[in-house]
Amino acid sequence: MYMADGGIKEDFPHIANTLAKLIREKKIKPLILVGIENTQRRRDLTGFTEVEKDKEIAPVVGGSEKFRAFINDELFPEINKRYRTTNEKSIIGESASGLFVMETFFLTPEMFDNYIAFDPSLWWNNHYLVRTAKEHLAEFPANEKRLWFAGSNAEDIFPYTKELANTFKTENSANLKWNYSDEPKEKHNTIFRVTKEKAIIWTLNEAK
Repeated sequence: MYMADGGIKEDFPHIANTLAKLIREKKIKPLILVGIENTQRRRDLTGFTEVEKDKEIAPVVGGSEKFRAFINDELFPEINKRYRTTNEKSIIGESASGLFVMETFFLTPEMFDNYIAFDPSLWWNNHYLVRTAKEHLAEFPANEKRLWFAGSNAEDIFPYTKELANTFKTENSANLKWNYSDEPKEKHNTIFRVTKEKAIIWTLNEAK
């Protein structure tokens, strides 16, 4: 499992401890967790935007394409060289990292098999990913993908996570298994810890 926002000071220790617990309890199979520490978090985790207000969050934004290329072209081969791996790959993230997870899911779905996003910042670029979801799903790969995502009561996020869930219901893609966890009682800074276990268990155990 890859964590795109995997710095030691971020959520990496919580995910590592949760995975270890679930493996001990035999609720998931053993896996490798790869935390990727960003050099410029908001640059690496955001895509292109036409919204001037978006650009105010950091000196440089819109580097997600290059970050994905690094993961695919350099990190994947290095992990495969160092460890005993399988072909199955997962990615997990929250907030801006959740945006990166969702953007990767829509733009390069073949990179991973399983996607988990907590409170993804889908407002980015005038909620571009939500607005274009149908056309991306129309070109989705034939092999099955799994997506679990959650929305808290954050007013700039939950309208878009709900809208995206409705799009998935309408499109009903046969090669996509998805689960939306609507969490109106949770805040942006609580949803991750409250939902991480059920997210991981569902995503990694959902029958193919």
